[in-house]
Amino acid sequence: MLVGALLAACSSDKGGSTTTENPPPSNEQTDTNTPDDSKETDNPPAAEDGPVDGGTLTFSSFSDIVTINPIFINDTASSDAAHFLLAKVYDLAPDGQIIVEPWSLAAELPEISEDSKTYTVKLKPEAKWTDGTPVTADDLIYTIETIKNEDTGSPARSAMEKVSKTEKVDDHTVKITLSEVFAPFQYSLVTELAPAHILKDVPVKKLLDHEYGKDPAKTVTNGPWKWTEWQKTQHLTFEKDPNYWGATKPHIDKIVYKIYADQNTEVQALLKGDTDHTSAIPVVQVEAVKKNSSITLIQEPGPSYEFIGFNFKEDNFPDKFVPFATQKTRQAIAYALNRQGMVDNVLKGTGVLMNSPFLPGSWADPGDNAVNYEYNPEKAKQLLAEDGWVLNEKTGFLEKDGKKFSFELQYNAGNSRREAISQVIQSNLKEVGIEVIPKALDFSIWVPQHLNVGKYQAILLGWSLEDPDPNADSIFSSKFFPPAGQNMGWYKNEKLDQLWVDGYSTIDQEERKKVYAEIGKEISTDLPYIFLYRYGNATGIGPRVAYAEEDAPVPTLPKGYFYHVIKWWVKS
Repeated sequence: MLVGALLAACSSDKGGSTTTENPPPSNEQTDTNTPDDSKETDNPPAAEDGPVDGGTLTFSSFSDIVTINPIFINDTASSDAAHFLLAKVYDLAPDGQIIVEPWSLAAELPEISEDSKTYTVKLKPEAKWTDGTPVTADDLIYTIETIKNEDTGSPARSAMEKVSKTEKVDDHTVKITLSEVFAPFQYSLVTELAPAHILKDVPVKKLLDHEYGKDPAKTVTNGPWKWTEWQKTQHLTFEKDPNYWGATKPHIDKIVYKIYADQNTEVQALLKGDTDHTSAIPVVQVEAVKKNSSITLIQEPGPSYEFIGFNFKEDNFPDKFVPFATQKTRQAIAYALNRQGMVDNVLKGTGVLMNSPFLPGSWADPGDNAVNYEYNPEKAKQLLAEDGWVLNEKTGFLEKDGKKFSFELQYNAGNSRREAISQVIQSNLKEVGIEVIPKALDFSIWVPQHLNVGKYQAILLGWSLEDPDPNADSIFSSKFFPPAGQNMGWYKNEKLDQLWVDGYSTIDQEERKKVYAEIGKEISTDLPYIFLYRYGNATGIGPRVAYAEEDAPVPTLPKGYFYHVIKWWVKS
């Protein structure tokens, strides 16, 4: 999602504090969970003669994009593409602070009022769209107002919903007033803009189906490269914009975003030199990549976690019977899952168990306040029996009110880790009498037809945390049911709804920390998700790619695997 989190498909949201992985993968659009010393090779040194202009960089994905319209980006694949094509108002420094880069749209950091409710943003007057139209205050105002409009159905609405007024001070200055203190708002401004001159007359309810963001010929952009081709499920092509406005110009002439059938095929392409950059190397392929000394392998922790998400909307189930409607049953499922076994055997030790949606070690980490569910099938059976489930000796599965305990678990096709994890889940839950039916779907179909509209029974997915702030109300608050938010499972918990508000309504970090500790306790007790582990995929960079040390990938940042890519170059 635009500001907070993206759906992560690779192993991926912007709105609160996450993105689905694809991506990013979220998308998915991302990730590895190993100690800081797990980088297998040093970053490649810059060529002795320094950067050179020209050439083509090919990077790979096993998921196609959905749209690059920033109002609707909700997955890692689309977010990756937008990274090359669209400039952000502000960017992020390696320490997670917002920053103005030469390629940022903003001319300076925002001016924030003493009451933390007014933000004044000044844009660079030289910034232009690829059709020559200047980037102006109108674009910023249009983007904010359209995202916050409930009728738009933007997954980023929670990032902008506290905006009460946007005022055009001059052609390049906007005064943004919030209705209340919203501590994460500065990260809401780490976002791309939509072109007002192209979209302002399109009814918001028709924006999602508009060709902008889906047709290269109809999509103006304002980044270093422009979009010239999209062969769906095959590749996208971005070419250097000769009229790019930024003070720092890109060295690389052409970017090819190549789409492969799955992660294993991606890795083979990297080893053969058919792609220069892969950010989704599965654990089982890491050793093969290590053997190729010409490839830079980066295995550092990424800001992503994986989970099983439950859907609570009755319409998604036969006879409107939701088998995991009760808290006790969801807790039983948590006890029935061998999460540590998943980390040890599927992730090969490169994951870390998680019990809440906050990154371990961060200031918002609730620690022991969050409930840890150790693998205990007998405890699971006890809770299920207490909750009225009875084993049918003939079928081997539980029943309640004449209904079999069975549900479909969706995940994205081509993701080797999720395929393996889904089989573990199926096996673990079968041991306690629950039937799980795994179903793999193409990510580009899964996102718009199932995730964005909340049509599934359960999902195996990841969130890539797109900003350093822990606010995640767009994912868990009942204010953000589809299509106006990322609460795809239609989860409602009034206590949590209020706690999210409490968490963002003060800028005092110590006070916020207390709130997130309480959220960690409540959310891990009630379990809208079963939080599995923090995870990630290794990034592989081929020998043709060069960059200076200060421009090396920063895996802990969103899109950190393309950190400062505008300064990279390719060797002939």
